[in-house]
Amino acid sequence: MGKQLSMDRLPEGVRAQVVAVGGEYAMRRRLLDLGLIPGTWVTCRGRAPAGDPGAYAFRGCVVALRARDAAAVILRPEGAL
Repeated sequence: MGKQLSMDRLPEGVRAQVVAVGGEYAMRRRLLDLGLIPGTWVTCRGRAPAGDPGAYAFRGCVVALRARDAAAVILRPEGAL
């Protein structure tokens, strides 16, 4: 299955593919509605000075997510099998 990590741990500038979206129902539904579905490529654009929230680019938009919400999204970094 290869190396996987949660979106809140994605380093800045690194691209990864969504494997699964979990978490609380309402937030999960919002993320899926925005297009954050399995197979989508995501790049971490940066983080606030305190580290939370983080900015993530996918499908032509940039979305800021709190670490606790981003932790529910599982990613596979580019190049990982």
